[in-house]
Amino acid sequence: MFGGERLSRLGHFSPQFPDAEALHKGLAHWNHERLSPRAPFDDWREDLDRERLMKRLEGEFVEAFRAHVSSLVAEVPTDAEGFVAWFEALKDDGPGQWDPLFDWLEGEASLEDLKWFLTQEAAGEAGFDDLVAMTQVKIPDRAKLELARNYWDEMGRGSARGMHGPMLTRTTATLGLTPTIDTTLWQSLCLANTMTAFATTRRYVWHSIGALGVVELTAPTRVSCVDAGLKRVGVSPETRKYFALHAQIDIEHSKAWNAEALIPLVAEDPSRARFIAEGAVMRLLCGEQCFDTYRAHLWAHTHPLVYAAE
Repeated sequence: MFGGERLSRLGHFSPQFPDAEALHKGLAHWNHERLSPRAPFDDWREDLDRERLMKRLEGEFVEAFRAHVSSLVAEVPTDAEGFVAWFEALKDDGPGQWDPLFDWLEGEASLEDLKWFLTQEAAGEAGFDDLVAMTQVKIPDRAKLELARNYWDEMGRGSARGMHGPMLTRTTATLGLTPTIDTTLWQSLCLANTMTAFATTRRYVWHSIGALGVVELTAPTRVSCVDAGLKRVGVSPETRKYFALHAQIDIEHSKAWNAEALIPLVAEDPSRARFIAEGAVMRLLCGEQCFDTYRAHLWAHTHPLVYAAE
């Protein structure tokens, strides 16, 4: 299916940007500032100058990343049913799938290990609800309705206690986690920056639909492992509710996303398949980079011979 190679073994995306940490911390701070509600201010012209610079850096990063994955999606099917079959196969064959980190988190990691992992994940969280909201602007009706249904679930179907974003925030607060941009690995920031670039830039809207869809497709197995690990070390059901919920609800979200967003979008315009595929693969590669880096940190003391040999 993928030219005889597993996508997950094709390497990471970083050589084109030797100072990746500076790039992604800079983009992360900019994204935080530009997406936060603000009052009018006098130096808005200077703000526009900075935005032009940052948008150029962001665009150069995304375009280099697209070039990096181009060979992986060169022969993606362009008929709707064939494309969705290709897309769904990413659950097994895509980058980062079945990473051993998650079996370890479920069965061996200490509470402190799990807290470090969740701090990195929380700091790299771009806000799925906001990404969906920004992505759906002006897209075709059938796909727009599916994104609206997904967003309504993210919003707790109108209940503040059921909103997914605040649910995760309550988890981090209860566990005493303090995620910040400057203490987060650049690989986590890269993931958030990539997702934000897709959702906030209209030329990448199909990439965003692919990236968001592949999160729904691949997340349930991973979050169920995190939930089981937290349960094992004594974390209360209420504190781990976010993970228990997404282990189940994302399965149905993925089925609906594929049927009601991907199929009609590709059927209407087959050229979209390439861009949706790029977005999905780029998102998975970002996740794979994170998992490898997390293991290097977390296993340094428990698997020293593994990392001494690398």
